[in-house]
Amino acid sequence: MEFPKLFVAATRETGGFEQHIPAPCLRKTFTLENVPHKADFLISGLGFYEAFINGTRITKGHMAPYISNSDHIVYFDRYEIASLLREGKNCVGVVLGNGMQNAFGGYVWDFDKTAFRSAPKAAFRLELDEDTAIESDVSVKTAPSPIVFNELRCGEFYDANKEIAGWNLPEFDDSAWENALIAENPRGERRICEADPILPQRELRTVSITEQDGGYLYDFGENCTGVTRLRIQGEPGQVVTIGHGEWMHRGKLDLHNFGHFYPEGYWQKTQYTCRGGEEEVYQPGFTYYGFQYALVQGVTKEQATPELLTYVVLNSNLAENGSFRCSDETANILQSMCRRSTLANFLYFPTDCPHREKNGWTGDASVSCEHTLLNLVPEKSYREWLHNIRKAMNEKGQLPGVVPTGDWGYHWGNGPCWDQVLTTLPYFTYLYRGDKAILEENATAIFRYLVYLDENLNKQGLIDFGLGDWVQVSREAHKPTAPVELTNSIMSMEIARMAAYIFGELGMENKRQFALRLQETLRANLRKYKIDLNTMTAAGNCQTSQAMAIYYDVFEPGEKRAAMDVLLKLIDEKDGKFDVGMLGFRVLFHLLSQFG
Repeated sequence: MEFPKLFVAATRETGGFEQHIPAPCLRKTFTLENVPHKADFLISGLGFYEAFINGTRITKGHMAPYISNSDHIVYFDRYEIASLLREGKNCVGVVLGNGMQNAFGGYVWDFDKTAFRSAPKAAFRLELDEDTAIESDVSVKTAPSPIVFNELRCGEFYDANKEIAGWNLPEFDDSAWENALIAENPRGERRICEADPILPQRELRTVSITEQDGGYLYDFGENCTGVTRLRIQGEPGQVVTIGHGEWMHRGKLDLHNFGHFYPEGYWQKTQYTCRGGEEEVYQPGFTYYGFQYALVQGVTKEQATPELLTYVVLNSNLAENGSFRCSDETANILQSMCRRSTLANFLYFPTDCPHREKNGWTGDASVSCEHTLLNLVPEKSYREWLHNIRKAMNEKGQLPGVVPTGDWGYHWGNGPCWDQVLTTLPYFTYLYRGDKAILEENATAIFRYLVYLDENLNKQGLIDFGLGDWVQVSREAHKPTAPVELTNSIMSMEIARMAAYIFGELGMENKRQFALRLQETLRANLRKYKIDLNTMTAAGNCQTSQAMAIYYDVFEPGEKRAAMDVLLKLIDEKDGKFDVGMLGFRVLFHLLSQFG
């Protein structure tokens, strides 16, 4: 099936916080003499779309098709729609959200300045047989939808008084609608999305409702990811606002832990303007929130019932692979918390937090990869995201700290401890699943990254750039005790080790030898410059430095017992408390277990 040639849009204006531009409705009608036995429909909505055929919604899930940099990849979804077509007049209907294409709420990471930013646009092609196809073009008609504001991170506003009855049906009179504009064609590779769709997983009812700040606070009892579905018998013009958050401070919902990431008044906010009369139901489709609590304002005490709000939990539809229970209830609770956090942060790809940043931070995905594979089946989504990671690699071999990105993250927020995602995901996925496809797809990019590391060794033959042991307990996030030169050289050594294994499995002997030489070079220089062999202590004299040097085999096997005694002493000096960041946490418990 061919990809469509033209993208169309309702406007060229992107809007923003100061100028709200409604999500556009698009429709195209066509006539069939006979209903075909097969009809393939291909669609891309940049950023997101909701698609209808003759009024029937066909969209695969929440926020379709994907979240990507459209200069790298332009995602399409494919549907078989013959059963929805009819003889005579038919209609394709589409509503477009901003998504990543116009993610002005991500200004902290320069998503408002990306080269690919534009007003939402769509392309579709309906292939009926070898000779007949219907595509998006200037005959598409467009009008504003009732979604008067939408932003991936910040929220969605809906005015039910602006609904257009029957707009996606063939018989609708669209003579007053405008013709679509031909939009600039996105520059990325056209690709069918293979990632697991984002679907509702379960629904939560409130466990309590309390009055607060002129509204009503709904506590759903769990901190998850999704949206609230509003069900209300409202008055005409009644405006209901719902703020979503996860933090209670002095007995009240406090949204200020979002800090400078959102402007005032746009903190995970749903706003709904009632039509009045009969019961109205609304659920946002172009955003998502991380929250446990929802503060509803603009409703009466009589309206503030448990039925007013339902928590629709959303995440990528990952099948379960394994589970864990034991006789220690603390361990069971930790397992439950880890699984819930993993799912709450998996929307097409792993993210860092669902309430604030919603970014694909590569380091977070690296350290969580193995337990995600043990619990769930993420490999299809991993492979799709890795395609984006490879596209994000620049001509030097650098990777950004977040994927997708525009130009942000190549000079801060990355480095080997984050960049390892390119190697870690294929490595562990292959170990646990045995499918070489993920190795074959990434081998060339992994080798390019090894060359980049090799070309950027410092005078001591070590790696001294990038983020280190991030968010160490009780320290500023970017000021870990463990020296960056130590942690990043160790992780570079580990990347080379994993790469050597991958190349060995693929029969790439020259590349395997290159990786082994880089691994040994880094190890030798670490032992020369960063290990005191008299005291068996790693530079930094802290839990992370010592644990990483032992776990990743900087110490020889015969040295590890003495080095472990140093680690136990360092733990005792902190009264048995953690003094590590995310890199130290990743290995500390493995070591304590290995040494009894």
